[in-house]
Amino acid sequence: MNREEIKGVLPHREPMLLVDEAHRESDESVGSYTVRGDEYFLQGHFPGNPVVPGVILCEMMAQSGCVLFSDALAGKTPYFSGLDKVRFKRTVVPGDTVVFRCRVTATKGPFYFLSGTGYVADEVCVTAEMSFALVI
Repeated sequence: MNREEIKGVLPHREPMLLVDEAHRESDESVGSYTVRGDEYFLQGHFPGNPVVPGVILCEMMAQSGCVLFSDALAGKTPYFSGLDKVRFKRTVVPGDTVVFRCRVTATKGPFYFLSGTGYVADEVCVTAEMSFALVI
C-alpha cells in the first residue's frame, strides 16, 4: 500500500500519518517511513542534532502494525491501549528509512495485541509490544 491506500485504512492524516508504505507478508506487516528532515517533530529535538523522538518511532510502528487488522477496521478507529517492553537500540536521523515488522500475538474481543521491531539498514532501532482497541 502507498500513502493514499493507507489513508483508506487508517484515519491518520498529515502531519500524523507516519508510514509511507505498508504491506502484509504472511503473518507480518511490513511498513516503512523515510525521515526527510523537515518533520515537525524534529524542529526542537534537537537543534543542530535532529533525532526522531522515541514516542514518534512507537507511533510509526503502531501505524505500520495496524495493516494486520485492516479488514476489521472498517468503520472503526484503532486506539492505542497499551505499550510495553519498549527498547530503543539506536538513534533515527534525517535520511534514515525505518522498516517496521509487526505481528499479532493475540486478540480478545475488540483488542489486538502486537509485537514489533523497527530497523534502519538491518540494524534494530526499536522494539515494543503494543495493544489496540477497535472502537466505533
